Order: sequence, then structure tokens, then C-alpha cells
Amino acid sequence: MPETSAPRLLGPAEVRELAARLDVRPTKQRGQNFVIDANTVRRIVRESGVAEGEVVLEVGPGLGSLTLALLEVGAEVTAVEIDPVLAAELPATIATFAPHQAERFRVVLADALSVTEIPGPPPQALVANLPYNVSVPVLLHLMALLPSLEHGLVMVQAEVADRLAAPPGSKTYGVPSAKAAWFADVRRAGAIGRNVFWPAPNVDSGLVAWTHREPPTDQVSREEVFAVIDAAFAHRRKALRGVLRTLAGGAEQAEAALRTAGIDPLTRGEALGIDEFVAIAVALHEAAAVPRGSA
Repeated sequence: MPETSAPRLLGPAEVRELAARLDVRPTKQRGQNFVIDANTVRRIVRESGVAEGEVVLEVGPGLGSLTLALLEVGAEVTAVEIDPVLAAELPATIATFAPHQAERFRVVLADALSVTEIPGPPPQALVANLPYNVSVPVLLHLMALLPSLEHGLVMVQAEVADRLAAPPGSKTYGVPSAKAAWFADVRRAGAIGRNVFWPAPNVDSGLVAWTHREPPTDQVSREEVFAVIDAAFAHRRKALRGVLRTLAGGAEQAEAALRTAGIDPLTRGEALGIDEFVAIAVALHEAAAVPRGSA
């Protein structure tokens, strides 16, 4: 690193002192659980693979624990924070604990779930302790919004981590797994205990790492494929012929599209990967383009 003085990271005393001074009380509504262990944020940054000079998007920086660890490895950090009190304080915290890295930090007061642009240079990585109550929608929204993202690592509820990284056919495979696979190759990257947070959550946490992949098709839109995924898992124990009938315009049309896609109409959605969902969407799209009764 070019800086001669590394950032000081936040520990339990610093986190509680900052929270008390700001009169911040972590809320379940915003999924706020602040990391108080320096080794944990260093581990997150290490597992993320973020390199010196990379532009990193962080969501929900809170009091700045993970932010400081990202700055420590030489990253440039854009932090999106929904809480105006926390967002206003972050620059001062960075100036105090990482004065030599402060020029590589910017904060954006916004809701990551509805943000439409990220100021500054396009981020190459997403590293975040995501609010548990909106973790999947936020992750999918940012993957769709920012094609510049090449890789990332997020900390989420352990159960959600399992779902995001689940392969087709497994018990935890579902909508999050299938949709995330449109954007990236996803894997489970470890577990995080409850005692590294303040306040301690009632659930365990997991790390999910991902690497960007190009969209699996340009024949149909992402929205068309996601509509098939949503329909397939609306009644996950039912055969695709039945659950896709509304989308296809009838059970016979659904069966015809499935056969065109090379899929047994009695298959369940939980058995299919992203490429199979794409094939179904393409078949439905092509069938819709042919007028009824045409040869």
C-alpha cells in the first residue's frame, strides 16, 4: 500500500462509543447488526479477493467497520447507506480512523434497493454485510444495475446463503438460486458466528462469494426468464406443465413449449438450472410470436 499509516479498525469499545455518541439504536426494521470484531472484517475482505486499486461498492456500511478493512487493503470504497445519521457520520469516522485513506472513500445517502445509479467510477466489486430482511432483492437489484461488477462477497443470514448457493435439485434450491445464476457463478464461502455482532442476531450468518458471468442468452430478456422462474417455484411441488399454463396461455401450450425446450412436462422447477429456464422462456417467446392457427 502506498500509505505509510494503515487504518485503525473498530472494536467493541469503538463501535459502542460511536453508537452512543450518535444516539444510534440498531433496529430490526433496517436489519442493523454492527460487526465489532476486526478479525471478522479482515476475513470478509480476504475472502472477497478485493485487490489494491479496485473500486468497491459497499451496502449498509453502518458505523464503518467493514469500510475501514476495505480501505486497509487499498480499495476505493463507495458506500451506500440509507440511515442519514450514519451516512453523515461516516466521513468523520474515516477521517479519524483512516486519515491517509480518506480520499478513497465516498458515501451515498440512498436506499440500495431502489437506487438507480452509483456516482463515481464504476464499481468492480460488491462487498457488504447486507441487511438480512432485504438481502436477496438488494443483491439481485445491484447485479442487474451494475454490469461493471466483476465479483463480490456478501454476508447474509445463513439460511439465505444456503439458498443463494444451492444447486438444482437440492432442498434449498429456489428462486434466489436460479435468479442469481443468471448473473454469476455463486458459492458458499464460509460461516460467521453471532458473537461478532452488536447486538448479536438470533440467527447465524454466512458468506456468499460470486463471480460475474455473461447473461446466458440474448434471445429473450431477463424479465421473461425470471417470469418463468417465478411461475415454476410458485408451486414448487407441481409439474411444470401445470404451473406454466397461465404464462403459456394454457396447459397444452405449456406442454408444447416444454417439449420444444427438451424438458419433460412432468418435471418440477426445482430440478432445472438457469439454462433450462432460458430454454423454456425462448420456447414460450417463439410460440407467442406465431399467430394461433398458423402452420
